[in-house]
Amino acid sequence: MRILYGVVGEGMGHAIRSRVVIEHLLDQGHAVRVVVSGKAHGFLSDRLEGRGDLSVEEIQGFSLAFDGGEIDLLETVLTNLELAPRRLRKNLEVYRKVAEDGFSPELVISDFESWAYLYARNHRVPVVSIDNMHVIDRCKHDEAITRRSLDFQVAKAAVKVKVPGAYHYLVTSFFYPEVRKPRTTLVPPILRPEILAAKREPGEHIVVYQTGSAAAALLPVLAKLPGTFRVYGAAQEGQQGNVTLCAFSEAGFIDDLRTARALIATAGFSLMGEAVHLGVPMLTVPLEGQFEQELNARYLARLGYGSWTPSLDADGLERFLGRIDDHQQALDSYERAGNEITLACVDELVRCVDLDEPRPERLETRARGSW
Repeated sequence: MRILYGVVGEGMGHAIRSRVVIEHLLDQGHAVRVVVSGKAHGFLSDRLEGRGDLSVEEIQGFSLAFDGGEIDLLETVLTNLELAPRRLRKNLEVYRKVAEDGFSPELVISDFESWAYLYARNHRVPVVSIDNMHVIDRCKHDEAITRRSLDFQVAKAAVKVKVPGAYHYLVTSFFYPEVRKPRTTLVPPILRPEILAAKREPGEHIVVYQTGSAAAALLPVLAKLPGTFRVYGAAQEGQQGNVTLCAFSEAGFIDDLRTARALIATAGFSLMGEAVHLGVPMLTVPLEGQFEQELNARYLARLGYGSWTPSLDADGLERFLGRIDDHQQALDSYERAGNEITLACVDELVRCVDLDEPRPERLETRARGSW
């Protein structure tokens, strides 16, 4: 089958999990054309280099501007408005290339990416959505999770209009609320091969993943706490007392993560899914203005896998350090899975599209939740 695969470029988690699905599709003999923006383009081009029946096309996507550890809404709007004409020209070039070179996709898969979705709607091609964001609008959440906040309502509305009317929604998650809409299947986090191969061997160090000014501001706090910390994202290297400043290396980070006593990071879904799978207790600090991260953090705390805090300070860190053993015990009961469930769901959906079957309201593949 000829498949067009759209990957959003904001944040690397989308690209990391899309790589797994794309490699599976290629292994199954499908022809895949990928459209992707941002840093994710370089990542997928590198990881998928040399694979047959594949091309990776760069498009221009929406980008976020940050001020410290928070999203700068005004700068985000201004930057995207400034770049809009150039991005539109680039995207039209790729659109013509896909539409006119005879590839003619029979199925579109979108990881929260709009370009491929719009192409599919314009050409009446079925769309399968694979992402973690649709847990917000396609599942039920109680008041303790949503707090009936305006942020929740805004996030729900934004996610709902991102890939509307899809053939089916595969929603990756490490928590499994009740599904409230048909054509929705909950599956475990999609894990890169390096995580699946990693063996959990808890040590004494704590991994910290923060970036820019947030990492710099945290260093004096960590220096006053017991234990040793390995900090990624501080844009420097070296030893400062009980803190090791680490240059980023994928292999080095995974090795530090699998042997960590605990992890401190933002509440991005991909890293959280990896930590839960490996059994690493986690303290999360959701980025302000991103309700999806707050949702992840609240469910993490509810399940006992970790804690969350709106900002990092000495008191919050000490409370978390005192509860690591409790979180570890809760993680021991987590039902771990590889990618078999998700990839089986993908195969079932590809088969349904190939046979021109009606959109299945519920898949036959056993998953973690469905309508």
